[in-house]
Amino acid sequence: MYDYLRPLLFKLDPETAHHVTLYGLGVAQRSNFAQWIAKPPADLPTTAFGITFPNPVGLAAGLDKNAEHLDALNALGFGFIEVGTVTPLPQPGNDKPRMFRLPQHEGIINRLGFNNGGVEALVRNVQQSGYHGVLGINIGKNKDTPNEKAVNDYLTCLTRVYEHASYITVNISSPNTQGLRDLQEEAMLRRFISVLREAQERLGSQHGRRKPMLLKIAPDLTEAELDAIAEVLLSTGIDGVICSNTTIDHAAVADDPRGGETGGLSGRPLFERSTAVLAGMHKRLQGRIPLIGVGGILEGSNAAEKIDAGALLVQVYSGLIYRGPHLIGECVNELRRQREAANVA
Repeated sequence: MYDYLRPLLFKLDPETAHHVTLYGLGVAQRSNFAQWIAKPPADLPTTAFGITFPNPVGLAAGLDKNAEHLDALNALGFGFIEVGTVTPLPQPGNDKPRMFRLPQHEGIINRLGFNNGGVEALVRNVQQSGYHGVLGINIGKNKDTPNEKAVNDYLTCLTRVYEHASYITVNISSPNTQGLRDLQEEAMLRRFISVLREAQERLGSQHGRRKPMLLKIAPDLTEAELDAIAEVLLSTGIDGVICSNTTIDHAAVADDPRGGETGGLSGRPLFERSTAVLAGMHKRLQGRIPLIGVGGILEGSNAAEKIDAGALLVQVYSGLIYRGPHLIGECVNELRRQREAANVA
């Protein structure tokens, strides 16, 4: 069905199409028509971070920033859903237009800027949903919070979402909040993660259950920066790493009329770079910290390459815009074949 709907959606502004699509999914789910949109794949259980996922294909953060569509998205067959990025206070994000399709490259450029309704709204939406699957909550800082006080914003969000999340992702790698990526610098990152890890353990004791904490990193880091980050993560005991966020390098789409737009590039042009970062982190971490591969997955074989590069789980987002919900089942089925082949070997 999506093959018929996509040309109509692509006539709309990307952000408008985004909202229309989510609204339509909600209507379909509430009307029991979700099976006409996508057939959920059979389970392919995968364990990571102490959590057993129904299948290893999840939704990346950014599509459902306020956790308003959990029930509808769950009907598509995701093994897990990550919502956010959420900040302590509501904020509108950057000025519109702020999303751009690059169809000839199957890419997206966005400069949304953590637009969301704030952590209280997200928690309320999670509580009101009927979703009981694996839920990641991606946390960030408000635009006006200086970096020297950023950890306070993350602590606020971590504390508020802790009991509602299966895992929490710390996002310091979006290119659309000025100065945010500076938090990836080694000394700053060590202090930052250490404070959050202390809070994580304290919250685990308070709630009687320890929730994993993951870090999402950028794809634009140098080899030396990746070396430093890996050392920090190993020494601070982070539970997992997501590789990677969007890239600020638009060289691959320089020939596109929209290629020069400011913002993070995702979709197929990101695949090679994000997979290289994933493989590099896997080597540096020596399998001691589980990885999630995200960036440029537009077909099942791409998901399999992420697993080959060292990921235990994968996430999709931009690929859904170009391929539709069918991509989820395609990825799960390809990973099933990959796993069966490995077991035979």
